[in-house]
Order: sequence, then structure tokens, then C-alpha cells
Amino acid sequence: MLTVVDQEKLIADIDRIAAIDENVKEALPIVGYPQPRIRPKGFETFLSIIVGQQISTDAAKAIMQRLYVLIPDMKAETVAKLSFEELRTAGLSNRKVEYTQGLATAIVDGSLDVDALAGMDDDNAIRSIIGIRGFGVWSAEIYLMFSLQRSDIFPANDLALQVAIQRLKGLESRPSEKQARQAIEHWAPCRSAGSLFLWHFYRGAPT
Repeated sequence: MLTVVDQEKLIADIDRIAAIDENVKEALPIVGYPQPRIRPKGFETFLSIIVGQQISTDAAKAIMQRLYVLIPDMKAETVAKLSFEELRTAGLSNRKVEYTQGLATAIVDGSLDVDALAGMDDDNAIRSIIGIRGFGVWSAEIYLMFSLQRSDIFPANDLALQVAIQRLKGLESRPSEKQARQAIEHWAPCRSAGSLFLWHFYRGAPT
């Protein structure tokens, strides 16, 4: 599987996209290049994905800090021994406690083999992850991009990416997931770098 890890390759991939996409070529001098995003492989990152669902970045950080106190080793085995009430004290909703306990159980009993994900192709890795309750395609794609550093992932259901495509391409309305995928299909096999650029563009481009 191809990966994108360092800044040099990220820049090369974005330049490759700019060479075939006039909109990216025009935007690049304005916003510049993004930085790589690298998260550790394994339980900690999966937990942070659960925590961050549908809440602000600041709220997610606050909950994760409390979870680091509660789970200092950040291991699924430790979480499996905690009660529902103990996890609630960190600020997790009832649903997210259920997801967290389900994730821990899946890793402990082998239903989710985290180490094996690195050896799977993108589609099979995504299927393995979304088999765990609380993880949809977006969550799986984020893990593949940031933890496995796969080079051709595009989380098309991400609102910020859709808005960025609308602005970048001068569209009248925000594209749907299908339309977003179609709009950047020609960026393959560098769509992970393209996604990072779009998030960067979303934050830094003039509206």
C-alpha cells in the first residue's frame, strides 16, 4: 500500500495534483502547503475518533485529557476493566461509552486486529473498522489517512471538505458526498494529499 508520511512527499503529491487541476494550481500560491498529519496506530487513536464525533475540538481535547488520567496506558485491556459509570465521569455520553466499551472488547477478543490493518488493502481495512459499532466510513477513512498514512483516501462525507470543494471550484452549492468524490476523482492516486490541501484551503482561503 502506498503511504504519504513526510512533508517532501506531501508537497510532491500536491504539486502533482496542481499540474492537472487548474483550481488547485491557482489556490496553492495563496494558501500554501499543509503539514502532514500523523496519529499513532491503535486503540488511542480509535478512542480519540469516538470522542471527537459531533463535538468541538476543544471539548474533545478536554475529554481526552480526562481519559488519559483514567486510562494512563491507553490500552484496550484497561478500558475493558472499567465500569460504565467510570467512563461517564470523563465526560463521554452514554452512547460513546457504549462505543468505547465495544471497541475495547473487539480489540481484546480479536474481533478487530489492529496490527493486521496495516497489511490490508484500503477496502478491506475500512470494512474491518466499520464492523465495529460506532465507526462509519468517515471514521475508518480518517484512521487510514492519519494512522496508516494511506496515500489515496478521500473522506467525501466530511463537511469541511465539501465546503472547500465548493469554494475551490466555484460551485453554486455544496456538493453531495457522491459529487465531491467525482469532483476530485482525477486526483488519484494522491487524494490523501488532496484532502489535506482542501482542509488547509478551507481554513485559510478567502471567502
